[in-house]
Amino acid sequence: MSTEENPAAAPRSLAEALRGRDDAALAALLRSRPDLITPVPTDLTQLATRAGTRASVVRALERLDRFALQTAQALAVAADPASYGELLGLLAGDDGDPAVSAALPHALATLREQALVWGGDDRLRLVRTARELLSPSPQHPSPTGLGPTVREATAGMSPGRIQEIVATAGLPSTHDSVSAVTALTTLFGDPERMSALLDEAPAESVEVLERLVWGPPYGQVTADPAARLRWLLDRGLLLPTAPGTVVLPREVALRLRAGRAHRTPEPLPPPVEAAATHRPQVVDATAAGQAYTALATVEELLKDWDEGGPAVLRAGGLSVRDLKRTAAALDTTEPVAAFWVELAYAAGLLASDGEADERYAATPAYDEWRELPAAERWALLVTAWLTATRTAGLIGGRDAKDRTLSALGPGLDRSAAPEVRHRVLTLLAALPEGAAPSHDAVLARLHWERPLRGGGRSTAGPDTSATEDRRGEDLRARIARWTLSEAEMLGITGRGALSAHGRALIGAPAPEPRSPAQEPTGPGDKLPVHHLPHHRPALPTPALSPTQQSTATAAAARLLAPLLPEPLDHVLLQADLTAVAPGPLQRPLADMLGVLADVESKGGATVYRFTPGSVRRALDSGQAASDLHAFLAAHSRTPVPQPLAYLIDDVARRHGHLRVGAASAYVRCDDDAVLNEILADRRAAGLGLRRLAPTVLAALADPAGLLEGLRAMGFAPAAESAEGDVLIARADARRTPPRTPPAPVPDGPPVPDDTLLTAAVRAVRAGDLAATTPRRTSAGDPAGPGELPRTTAAETLATMQAAVLTGEALWIGYVNAEGGASQRVIAPVRVEGGFVTAYDHTADEVRTYPLHRITGVAELAEDEG
Repeated sequence: MSTEENPAAAPRSLAEALRGRDDAALAALLRSRPDLITPVPTDLTQLATRAGTRASVVRALERLDRFALQTAQALAVAADPASYGELLGLLAGDDGDPAVSAALPHALATLREQALVWGGDDRLRLVRTARELLSPSPQHPSPTGLGPTVREATAGMSPGRIQEIVATAGLPSTHDSVSAVTALTTLFGDPERMSALLDEAPAESVEVLERLVWGPPYGQVTADPAARLRWLLDRGLLLPTAPGTVVLPREVALRLRAGRAHRTPEPLPPPVEAAATHRPQVVDATAAGQAYTALATVEELLKDWDEGGPAVLRAGGLSVRDLKRTAAALDTTEPVAAFWVELAYAAGLLASDGEADERYAATPAYDEWRELPAAERWALLVTAWLTATRTAGLIGGRDAKDRTLSALGPGLDRSAAPEVRHRVLTLLAALPEGAAPSHDAVLARLHWERPLRGGGRSTAGPDTSATEDRRGEDLRARIARWTLSEAEMLGITGRGALSAHGRALIGAPAPEPRSPAQEPTGPGDKLPVHHLPHHRPALPTPALSPTQQSTATAAAARLLAPLLPEPLDHVLLQADLTAVAPGPLQRPLADMLGVLADVESKGGATVYRFTPGSVRRALDSGQAASDLHAFLAAHSRTPVPQPLAYLIDDVARRHGHLRVGAASAYVRCDDDAVLNEILADRRAAGLGLRRLAPTVLAALADPAGLLEGLRAMGFAPAAESAEGDVLIARADARRTPPRTPPAPVPDGPPVPDDTLLTAAVRAVRAGDLAATTPRRTSAGDPAGPGELPRTTAAETLATMQAAVLTGEALWIGYVNAEGGASQRVIAPVRVEGGFVTAYDHTADEVRTYPLHRITGVAELAEDEG
């Protein structure tokens, strides 16, 4: 039975309204507002109190869609309580709006589910904190643009002035101000009488009302107002609120607006339509190509940092200069380079080494990642991207203290990022295969779904349009733009449309197949609007759980694997000392060729160039000239060119001819003529060389600096140990200690799972039963309502034994081993040995309690049996 049919059953408070909900409704409340469950409330009264706190209400309002928020805003300017008809009139206006009428039940149900509104349809009440946040005030204008009511605006006005206004408006005089204000309010709410009054208004006065009607409702006047303003002030159509300030009363504004609280109600979300459509095969192929490029870029980045990356700034992160160098090495822009650096960091592939001279380097996890199949490597990267709260797009901006945000530095976490990324991909998944929406359409939809989650917009701020100037975009909109761009770079989307493996990544079902008439005939063809899905107002789809995400990622990797190119086991050697790789190379071949040659150009085919420096690098890594000849012969589809063979032999002949060790450092060579040549070279002046013996030179420079200096002079020295053995320098020698990826910063408490929700609802119900169960009272009983009962040990034992015989339930106070006091309702079964065994209605199970921990016992009221 509804409260309209049974007024006596109408709840008198939010706690009573929650008490009337079933377990499923309580679980829905805790799921939509997880902050209410941390910690679990002891009873429904505490749950209602927590649901009305400012922090919790603000969080709940921020998660409302635009029309649900407009509904709450309308209730904030309506009477308290308001009927459903009054609320509908504020949203749909006097003429009615079928779309508003159809969407209002859903919006009101959302507000009720989240405990922002309670009461029946005849007595709708907005929780007090929400009303305070959304109601008009001079400090915080209402999002509706409405001002105070006539009663509020005339609160400080003299009775004589009120009577003057009533008389000028053509109303009979009254004996008190209250009845005068009531008569004025009734006049402004009467359409016919209000129309007659406005018909008498001068045209200039009507223009003033039109400027104030949609807000802001306040205006400035001089000490001697103009005639057009005086006419309005005399009739109460404008009311003074402070010296020099007037306001348009709420009742007047609503009548001028034809009853609407908002200029433009938005009951339906803006559609996300296809701006361009491509063949699904083209989308998947393009996305797969981008996915392979993403893998190659991350490998190139970490290979560049193999021997030790940039130094860590004192405040943390990369310097601007190091970011520029990284961008140049990757042949891309600095923002894109910052994205790849942050992605590798989020995936746990790079970190700081923790040394005194702290630098960035690859982690041991990078070596394991390189050994995985390409599709699995991609899956690891995109999973890290989806869940990361670090936001690369912020790099280069300023924090709250006006400090520059640097790559890998602090201050880049934005807890809304995972939710926005998932939602953007979900919107793309709702379109047909191959359909790519415009960025503005996606942003407009996101803004409708979360109009208050803009990173700083006031909860009670002015009503804004669905789209904003890009320079003034909120954080959520910027994250969405970055998401669309980053998804393209990662190969989740292709040509702006979600790929098949991208759909699998977020667990979206495969779209329904289109008929041939619906298939696009060209890459730029658009789908007819009637073929696009119709979006109903609904809460965004929640992100997948870790287990679901793992399954979805594996499915995405399986779909991507066949689209990635197969690694090749050969290259094409050319006479100009270059090698062409017509596709991706197998791991051993790519690693060895990366040491033996330098990458000259990339694209569909990669061109490597052999130089004396690159050959010397291969010899430094422990390879012999014969090994290099054999390697090239085995992996080239063309004969090894003679110039390349000569280059290898020439560098190998001179390699190791000079030996560098630690003295501080020394150079030794069997050919003293070579040492003479070095000493005579002016470029060696900075090395601090002097001859110790015909075949030995000592140096002030350290061994590494000496090696670098001699190589810059055109020699090919080799490092040696204290025993005289040649030291082999491997490219992958530098790794950080094991590191864990950065943990995401959550956006408030996590959404509880079904098990926790069931346990929490059960605990709240049990606590509420213990707190509200009536008990028998006797004269002189010291325990008041809500207090623990107090009885002596003898009285407790006697009452327990009597309850065992009669089967009655008892209300007890109990103190656990930690000293925590609680109230419980039990049905004793057995009393022996200083313990009572009873069915605990609070815990819904049989338990045993020590009698000495029971502070008191009382019988339940007879009407609660």
